[in-house]
Amino acid sequence: MNHEHEHLHAHDHAHASLIERRERRLLIAFALTAGMLIIEAIGGWLSGSLALLADAAHMLVDAVALLFAWLGAHYARRPADARRSFGYARLEVLVGYSNSLIQFVLVAWIVAEALLRLHDSQPILSGMMFVVAVAGLLVNALVLSALADHDHNDLNTASARLHVFGDLFGSLGAIGAALLIRYFGWLWADPAASILVSLLILSSAWRLLRRSGHILLEGAPEGVDADLVGGTLKNEATGVCDVHHVHVWQLAGGYHVATLHARLIDGADADVAIGSILAVLRERFRIEHATVQLETFGCADVRCWG
Repeated sequence: MNHEHEHLHAHDHAHASLIERRERRLLIAFALTAGMLIIEAIGGWLSGSLALLADAAHMLVDAVALLFAWLGAHYARRPADARRSFGYARLEVLVGYSNSLIQFVLVAWIVAEALLRLHDSQPILSGMMFVVAVAGLLVNALVLSALADHDHNDLNTASARLHVFGDLFGSLGAIGAALLIRYFGWLWADPAASILVSLLILSSAWRLLRRSGHILLEGAPEGVDADLVGGTLKNEATGVCDVHHVHVWQLAGGYHVATLHARLIDGADADVAIGSILAVLRERFRIEHATVQLETFGCADVRCWG
């Protein structure tokens, strides 16, 4: 018993250290991104480059995503209370959903401005544009390295990393546009690069909107559905002859929850059955929190189905 207690204590300590390290890296990534977006905005304004301004706008969204990823990781550690029995884990999903909607508005502005510039080209200081774009590329590479070992199930950090990937390609587009303008005089390359950045923003925004919206709508985790859970428990859980009224959802990325009704075989031990059900849910579906209603006869809930 003491050995098990020490093992759990060590595991909790290691998990807490991992969360603190992730928070620190998110904060560093936010500081780098926020500083670079200011430089890109000033550089875009002075050089007349819409591509730099679009990239700065994308970095603004990235900075907001990183800031709220840090806030989400920080507040997700706060304990549950009487009003929020599951704690603050869903904060990261709300942030991701809101951030994706903001990006759609941003895309509309960039595309409208780019179309205007395609018809009425503006002079651009390609040298300044090139230097600032290269600096943005280097900063994005640093931010990606800071977020390299994120947990796959961490929705906030994963979405922030996705934004930074898009911004990395945006910087490459701005570099290419600056070279085309400097050596060929193709001023149209700048609004074209800004449209490319807007498409990158739109792609990441749509993926983030779908993923966060699915969680907010209590959708089942990827690869898991009620029928699969019910059938697996019926076949593998000890003392269970039927499983129904199954609901599986996510509080946040990687935090899976379930409720279900299970009918026991005559003479089955209730405690053994519950322990077996929880073990199957944890090992097969990574469901750590489940509420199980046991039945010895038919389901008394008129809403039972499945």
